[in-house]
Amino acid sequence: MEIRLATPNIQKDSIVDGEGIRSVIWTQGCIHNCPGCHNPETHSFNKGYLVDIDKLKDEINNLSGQTGVTFSGGDPMEQAEQCAELAKYCKKLGLNVWCYTGYTYEALLKKAKANKAIMQFLKNIDVLVDGKFILSLKSFDSSFRGSTNQRIIDVTKSLKKKEVVLITKYDEIKINTKGRRNQYMYL
Repeated sequence: MEIRLATPNIQKDSIVDGEGIRSVIWTQGCIHNCPGCHNPETHSFNKGYLVDIDKLKDEINNLSGQTGVTFSGGDPMEQAEQCAELAKYCKKLGLNVWCYTGYTYEALLKKAKANKAIMQFLKNIDVLVDGKFILSLKSFDSSFRGSTNQRIIDVTKSLKKKEVVLITKYDEIKINTKGRRNQYMYL
């Protein structure tokens, strides 16, 4: 099986695509085309690289010093079957899995009724950052997300409770009375 990626290999050592030191799988193809997206080159479904899933599993197997793997892009949900297989492999190796998508969690649950691969992918994701990037809501103070409408969701708890469970520790911003960002204040 092959997956279409924006890069031919996994990016290693990211500190901005989820908590910890992570490797990122940059998928190619996105229907959302959000104005101001920081990865507009990943929107086309016809560009990028076709990569064999087994090659990526070998790369994942040889990772060292990584907290986990993040699926981003593009929109990984557009290739849910391939991403589900890779996420399951990551979990088998004990890696934490994050995923960024322009779909909301609720929309994914609806789509999963017709596309079972979406549910298989969700079951192997620890943290989902959902929702389209909205330029007017762009924030440099929001941890691990580009705009304040995007939610950081604990997928395991959400699936179990059958409702969205947010991870609120990422809602902190650093600020002090002099306007310097070096102490925590809760939003």
